[in-house]
Amino acid sequence: MTSKKTETKKPLIILTAGGTGGHVYPAESLAEELLKRGYDLALVTDKRGKDNYKGRLGEIKNFSVLSGALVGKSKWFKVKSLAKTMIGVLQSCYILIKNKPICVVGFGGYASFPCSVAAIAMRKKLIIHEQNSVMSRTNRILSKHAALIAQSFKDVKYTPKNIKTVLTGMPIRQSIINIKNREYPMTGKFQIAVLGGSQGAKIFGEVIPQTIKKFDEATQKNFIIYQQCREQDQPDVEKAYEGVKSKVIISHFFNNMPEIYAKTNLMVSRAGASSVSEILAVGIPSILVPLPIAADDHQTCNAKEVAEAKAGFVLQQKDFNIDNLFNIITRLINNKKDLLTMAGNAKSLGITDAAKRFADAINAVIKQKNTED
Repeated sequence: MTSKKTETKKPLIILTAGGTGGHVYPAESLAEELLKRGYDLALVTDKRGKDNYKGRLGEIKNFSVLSGALVGKSKWFKVKSLAKTMIGVLQSCYILIKNKPICVVGFGGYASFPCSVAAIAMRKKLIIHEQNSVMSRTNRILSKHAALIAQSFKDVKYTPKNIKTVLTGMPIRQSIINIKNREYPMTGKFQIAVLGGSQGAKIFGEVIPQTIKKFDEATQKNFIIYQQCREQDQPDVEKAYEGVKSKVIISHFFNNMPEIYAKTNLMVSRAGASSVSEILAVGIPSILVPLPIAADDHQTCNAKEVAEAKAGFVLQQKDFNIDNLFNIITRLINNKKDLLTMAGNAKSLGITDAAKRFADAINAVIKQKNTED
């Protein structure tokens, strides 16, 4: 009687994340790295994310569970959200029982909460990734029960003292990593890239065109400006630039960001973790304007490290006006040496192997679990 050779089943890791860029990009980058290392992967999200992911996250098995936000809403909304979340925890428990993952990796946001709680309840190793300098409220609750917290920044507020942490950085897109060795452009026209993040930063469309108009005609002709804004704001931004002698490209979405980054001399951006991490990885001097309504003012904390390293300027939104912006840009275009120093300082802060670091940390947790078992 001949025995049939059975194929060795790959160990499964479940990723759980919401649908915003701050959660999707690191989850996508980690998925790419873990698949290279021979792991099987699945994604647990809510109905907004189910089957809407592209890239590697869209290729792996997706599960949808109920979840709901509990912060900043009416009492009745919170009651409904709590009920949905509890159902989502039960749904996640079923997924874990059926699929038997070796660990669960959570990327924060309320969509990741049910599966993370299920992992804790079922004594599965929970690994958390915190994108920002201030731990999110979801991660604050979960972190006390985590096997490991991977962090994008050095000093993360509200980190529990008794939980192991590792500085991995923020996993960023491979297309951005591919241009990490770019030379800072010292010749040619001065390119400014403006990124408002998912909120669009309407104030950028109001202040930046008027600031450019304040320069003389010859200086305006030396600028190339790429400005991202919300689709509904695009006509107003285009109108605001009327009469400007610069080359101006305005869009609600740029699909050639690596190409734009590679030629950019100065970034004007919100201070979300993904944006800051990409700017530093490429080594671009920046003017960061934290979103004032960001939870726990985490964008200001994200930008703090950039300012302290003299890799960029931080302007609170109340100070983001024509005069201040004009003075900073004037100083920089008149002193290329400062720009070059800032670019070097930014690159020294940038972490381009975050996905590898994160995967290494996950391997260590898995090995420890196997030893304990």
